[in-house]
Amino acid sequence: MALWRGSAYAGFLALAVGCVFLLEPELPGSALRSLWSSLKLGPAPLGPVSPEGRLAAAWDALIVQPVQRWRRVAVGVNACVDVVLSGVKLLQALGLSPGNGKDHTILHSRNDLEEAFIHFMGKGAAAERFFSDKETFHDIAQVASEFPGAQHYVGGNAALIGQKFAANSDLKVLLCGPVGPKLHELLDDNVFVPPESLQEVDEFHLILEYQAGEEWGQLKAPHANRFIFSHDLSNGAMNMLEVFVSSLEEFQPDLVVLSGLHMMEGQSKELQRKRLLEVVTSISDIPTGIPVHLELASMTNRELMSSIVHQQVFPAVTSLGLNEQELLFLTQSASGPHSSVSSWNGIPDVGMVSDILFWILNEHGRSKGAASDLTRIHFHTLAYHILVTVDGHWANQLAAVAAGARVAGTQACAMETIDAGRVSLRAPREFLTSHSEAGSRIVLNPSEPVVEWHREGISFHFTPVLVCKDPIRTVGLGDAISAEGLFYSEVHPPY
Repeated sequence: MALWRGSAYAGFLALAVGCVFLLEPELPGSALRSLWSSLKLGPAPLGPVSPEGRLAAAWDALIVQPVQRWRRVAVGVNACVDVVLSGVKLLQALGLSPGNGKDHTILHSRNDLEEAFIHFMGKGAAAERFFSDKETFHDIAQVASEFPGAQHYVGGNAALIGQKFAANSDLKVLLCGPVGPKLHELLDDNVFVPPESLQEVDEFHLILEYQAGEEWGQLKAPHANRFIFSHDLSNGAMNMLEVFVSSLEEFQPDLVVLSGLHMMEGQSKELQRKRLLEVVTSISDIPTGIPVHLELASMTNRELMSSIVHQQVFPAVTSLGLNEQELLFLTQSASGPHSSVSSWNGIPDVGMVSDILFWILNEHGRSKGAASDLTRIHFHTLAYHILVTVDGHWANQLAAVAAGARVAGTQACAMETIDAGRVSLRAPREFLTSHSEAGSRIVLNPSEPVVEWHREGISFHFTPVLVCKDPIRTVGLGDAISAEGLFYSEVHPPY
């Protein structure tokens, strides 16, 4: 009887401590474990008591498969081999020393490379540039490729998105792009490359990474990020676009993902204009009813960006993926909201980002019955993501935005599941949903990490990112985020 009574007391006490865990989750874990051990109830349960742990657990409960899933995904048209290495070490190996940072829209020399790298490393911002001198680029690429510790990876937005989709064995993935022998060897077996996409020589892109707090001379990086450059003519002319579109008839995809428009920056204005018109014609040749997602990337040419917005490219696609640099450059190029802002000051203001996203869908999307297919934008920045949709066209977006944010943390830290000790919550704990109208004030709750609000028939889903404290690899995060968000999305036909 005494034994039974002791067990019952222990049970009641365990239940009471469990209630403390639930009702006072902000109590330090050490205090809760001390309470538990003082009651001599055995080892303390760790439990997700940190905001990061509670947020990760909440995501896992929210992320559910869509009812209607994609079966066949076609991705094109930029693909290459990424050579990834330390930016500071490569520039030192090239005999360069840290000077003043300066942005260059096109790199013509080693000195331009050094100045542009310093400019962006100082901001902790990602950037991608075209290197105009073929011989100098090949010399730098050879040093980079043979550098101790340099790694070779699948590169190019299309190839990276295709590779991410291919991780789901029940999905069939078609990739069209300039695929050389090294890239073909690196691709997942589940990725099908049409013979017309194969070429004898790989296109190499150099990815110069730096860590948060890394120093070079007087320079100190505020965040981990990367600087990308290449002399890539195949992708620059989008040579595989026609091959891509002609392959769709036989492949019969139910989702098309297009990227590589940013690679045209190295081309003449005349060629850019001509190629953009051909892009629009090619997209219009894709059978009606198949959604087309366009992944944007780092750009510096305002005229090219303005043309992408206005020359029927936006209205021709269904979905858009972009980051904070691309979003700000887009609104500056097309005179949208907050276009007078020259650069983000730290974490981009949620209300400002929300205003620009609303403007894109309201002005260039199908929000008012306009002749446009654009109904979805997936925005991602280091600290948070927002998925914006025109009502009535997409489902499962709560799960989609959570899945995209979750993969940002797991991939950067190279872990299968979120380890709360290796990530940090950096999103604003309180924010306004708009600055151009009376926005709501949101207070973030890690236990309910996806916040939803609405504006004139457009829905917003916001979630923080659990940022990897010591990222192992930052390249391709945006592509993985967009792929994961699309994987969990469901489109309502007709979209």
